[in-house]
Amino acid sequence: MERLLQYVFDGLSFGAIYALLALGLVVVFRGTGHLNFAQGEMAMFCTFIIWQITEWGVPLVFAVLIGMVFGFLLGAGIEATVIRSVAKKSPGGVFVVSIALFLGLNSLASMIWDRSEGYTMKSLFPNKPLDFVRILGAEWRYKYIGVLIVALMLMGLLFLLFLKTKFGLAMRSVASNPESARLVGVPSGLVLAASWGIAASMGALSGALVGGINGQITPSLMFSVFIYASAAATLGGLDSPGGAVIAGLLIGVGEQLAAGFAPGWIGQDLKLSVALISIFVVLLVKPSGLFGSLKVERV
Repeated sequence: MERLLQYVFDGLSFGAIYALLALGLVVVFRGTGHLNFAQGEMAMFCTFIIWQITEWGVPLVFAVLIGMVFGFLLGAGIEATVIRSVAKKSPGGVFVVSIALFLGLNSLASMIWDRSEGYTMKSLFPNKPLDFVRILGAEWRYKYIGVLIVALMLMGLLFLLFLKTKFGLAMRSVASNPESARLVGVPSGLVLAASWGIAASMGALSGALVGGINGQITPSLMFSVFIYASAAATLGGLDSPGGAVIAGLLIGVGEQLAAGFAPGWIGQDLKLSVALISIFVVLLVKPSGLFGSLKVERV
């Protein structure tokens, strides 16, 4: 029982990390209809900005807030200057541009912060050796519980944004049909920029949390996290915040259970295959994901 609980707690811990970044992917897709493959690198770059601000003597909490504002401006600026012009000419070109942004931001961070061993990053939550709670013999560290709470709070805020605000309605209308939305008075340019800005701001927060958990940051900080986050967003439904969080937690728990109880078959090196196989099976049955909305097109 203790062993099972430990794997579950570890899975929830890692799953919450995946869910945080997956929520950013959902926001961009919900507001623009595109996938942002540079989400992880935008989060990584904002995390370095947060680290740099703390080096200048600013407390970590305020540095994270400043980093989130920087992330919003970065995301909104990229959408307004690069993504929008490409999307008007070729919607498929957004994919290529996001890959270019992925490579460009990674190279820029490596050029500015070029220490190969990385930089020490503090945690937003208690992270001392004894900062954990013991439940039926299994340990769950406070820093992981904190990440899970943040993921659940962001999920709730996004539900309110999408379902209870005019801006959420505008995001759905722009993603569905930007021309029609513009004709009825929806400021589509503002909605598109804000969608990317909100996602990048959330990415900055997730990057700071991941950096605090790892204890250091490097240009490859968010690479593996982004792969799992993409899996969670796809599995849960690209337009469903709750689906992204639930899928992220399921993937985290599933990979830990598989690696723990079948080490000879899966182990630590093949954990990602569990997520990918799950996605393949689910998408064969329900292409929109577990909680995604089905789109009906009339021809």
